Amino acid sequence: MRVRRALALAAAAVAAATGVLAGPTSPAQAVAATTLANTIALSNCSASLVRYPSSVSSDRAMMLTNGHCYEGGFLSAGQVLVNRTSSRSGTLLNSSGGSLGTVRADRVLYATMTGTDVTLYRLTSTYATLQSRYGATALTIASAKPAVGASIAIPSSYWKRIWNCKVDGFVGQLREGEWTWKDSIRYDAACDTIHGTSGSPIVSASSGQIVGINNTGNDDGEMCTLNNPCEVNADGTTTAVQGQSYGQETYWFTTCLTSTRTIDLNKSGCLLTKP
Repeated sequence: MRVRRALALAAAAVAAATGVLAGPTSPAQAVAATTLANTIALSNCSASLVRYPSSVSSDRAMMLTNGHCYEGGFLSAGQVLVNRTSSRSGTLLNSSGGSLGTVRADRVLYATMTGTDVTLYRLTSTYATLQSRYGATALTIASAKPAVGASIAIPSSYWKRIWNCKVDGFVGQLREGEWTWKDSIRYDAACDTIHGTSGSPIVSASSGQIVGINNTGNDDGEMCTLNNPCEVNADGTTTAVQGQSYGQETYWFTTCLTSTRTIDLNKSGCLLTKP
């Protein structure tokens, strides 16, 4: 998982001199510019200011990061948190990575590391307040999954850097230690994300909407161990590729929303893991 750890610092320092990390793009399919605007730096991970497609300006704003970035530590396999009190804070960034101010959460709306790897927080401020105070406009969570071959960007607020690449494919089951994730997003080699990028939004280059959340990669070439996820094939066999990075779907949130923009895990068609 892509939380910060000491072993990643040396590799990250070498890459830092290059600023933005970008993969090659086709002249016929230019990648829309993605910046660090509306990302949120946490103490151990990356995060972003997000909204549902149906959110309105008077709604409380939301912050999205990984389940394994939850302030209480890694969640056990099968564990789901819903409507838990929180006091998590982070630094809201502008387009160049400068600090705009501190945002604070008062509630975990949903968190799990089972099936997917997400923590969604409710902030103390509304979207209207953040826009008025900082000019911040939340990233919209797309209501559909990205296509194979789609151009994406992964802006990391922790490192203040951006990776550009394409969706290489989807993995029915991705296993790491005790956790299993479903329909994970596999990147091409240009998105060789590092520790500290956990929780970074995966942004569609064509729409600017969030189509996933970065969460892990295989560090050492090991099979299905911590920091070494493996792909579980239909016949139960596993494969692992050192350096391969992955993210998780976020459109699942939109399958569970009520008309009042709250999460209902019992709604028909809801894809989020239930407690």
